[in-house]
Order: sequence, then structure tokens, then C-alpha cells
Amino acid sequence: MAIYTKTGDQGTTSLASGERVAKTDARIEAYGTVDELNSFVGALRLSLQELQSKDELCWVQNKLFNLGAALSDAPGEWITDTDVHCLESWIDRMQAELPKMKGFVLPFGDEAVVRCHICRTVCRRAERRMIECDATPAQRQFINRLSDYLFVLGRYCVHSRHLDEEVWNKDINV
Repeated sequence: MAIYTKTGDQGTTSLASGERVAKTDARIEAYGTVDELNSFVGALRLSLQELQSKDELCWVQNKLFNLGAALSDAPGEWITDTDVHCLESWIDRMQAELPKMKGFVLPFGDEAVVRCHICRTVCRRAERRMIECDATPAQRQFINRLSDYLFVLGRYCVHSRHLDEEVWNKDINV
């Protein structure tokens, strides 16, 4: 089977339900951004040394495909409260080891830390897109917790690698 179907040449695409919609439809924007996030999470996995975090991010990538399926109107329950609770438990585990925050954290440290923050910002954009297309409460909670997880993972990488966490300094001068 050819990868190209030519059915999208006129600016439309099919949802899992078979419905054709404009490629600018809110649902397409939402799951397209989730797909973009999934690619960035893959890049993050490459730069991590922490094996547990790599395994967690593999789980996240699979759940992001589930989320994309849900947003494309595929039948079934793709994201659940259990998924949200899983992310929360990982956040709690990492936060238990972290020092108290001293201010707004700058996205800096090393490659993995910066990639955590890139993923976090793309995740926040995916969340905004999902609100536009009436995602379910579990889907919205999942993507919201995922951005929290990515933020905490960035801080955790800084801490575990003994890097200095840089915070925003509104009065900085060159």
C-alpha cells in the first residue's frame, strides 16, 4: 500500500470516525500538536541518562498516541484517571528529592534539561489546542499533569546531575 492517498490534497483529512474535516480543524490542530510533542519526547529520551525516566517517557509516548487516537474520534477509552494518577505518583517521587524552588526556573542546565522544557512548552500548547476541541476531563487532566511532570523532570535532571538551577532575575544587567 502506498503511503500517499491523495485524499488530503484539497485540504481535508479523515478522523478515525471516517468524518472528513479541514486540516485546520481544532481536533487536527490538537492531535497534530500532541504528535509534535511525541517527537520531542522521543528526542528527550535520547538525551536522558536516568533509566527509570527513559522507561516513563516510553510509557508517555504510547499514551500520547492513545491521546491522538482519542482526539481523532477513535472509539474507546484511550486516556483514564489511572493514567493521570500514574503521572502524579512520578511527580511526587521526584519532588520528594528536590530542594524547594527559589523562583521561576530558567530552562537551562544541560541538553536533557532544555529538552524537558521544550517538551513542557509544546505540551502546554497541546493543552490549549485540546481545550478548543472539547477534550474530555481525563484527557485535559492528563496533558496538564504531563506538563507538570516534564517541568519536575527538568528540575530532577538538574538536581541529580549536580547542576546549578538558574532562576529568573528581573533586575539582571549585562
